[in-house]
Amino acid sequence: MSSEKRLIVNADDFGRSTGINKGIIRAHQNGIVTSASLMVRWPAAVEAAKLARRNPNLSVGLHLDISEWTCQNGSWSLVYQVIPPDDYAAVRQEVARQLAEFRSLMGCDPSHIDSHQHAHLKPPLTQIAEEAAQNIGVPLRERIGGIRYDGRFYGQSANGWPYPEGITPAALIRICKNLPQGITELGCHPSEEEDLDSMYLHERTLELEALCDPRMREALGRTHIRLCSFREAAALMPKPVGGSK
Repeated sequence: MSSEKRLIVNADDFGRSTGINKGIIRAHQNGIVTSASLMVRWPAAVEAAKLARRNPNLSVGLHLDISEWTCQNGSWSLVYQVIPPDDYAAVRQEVARQLAEFRSLMGCDPSHIDSHQHAHLKPPLTQIAEEAAQNIGVPLRERIGGIRYDGRFYGQSANGWPYPEGITPAALIRICKNLPQGITELGCHPSEEEDLDSMYLHERTLELEALCDPRMREALGRTHIRLCSFREAAALMPKPVGGSK
């Protein structure tokens, strides 16, 4: 498998709004999205779960939602915080709650785990998310599973400045042309509507256009890249002893 190039195209924020839900499903049905990460705390998560069940080839993982930050004029500020991110007991309880809610909504374990704004890359969420992923036997973004994460398909700079040239079909094709061997996860954030309060808003509809551009599948074929879901990737991982099935 190491000599192959496999690409997981994963859409974050599934369940956050109706527009995002519609965009992710459209990008799955008519584009190259293979997986999505579900935010279980939002009202549209119920709708997202129903849509996922109608599209069984879409792998759905858990998008842990602890907080959100926004950037204006280069300055970051907190939008919301579910629990104190440095409170180990509170973080552990919230991860367990969100995992249980995912199972209630979807009727199964997540195919992978990641987090909103990559919060799981900082402790103590790192260790708690790693434990959850290991118990289930699924990948955790950039930590478990040996899957390389690629976040270059994004329409803003690190300080929140607009970067529309990063989410064009041409930019997406360039990213795919330079993929290394093995499995890569490409992050994305498509939406059909601008129906949420977010610093990353108009860019979502542009992402959707690029992900559904017919040139994308042609480019993947030319570069011999095989689309892959997180469910397929997780199936290649060793199952934990005594973990969830």
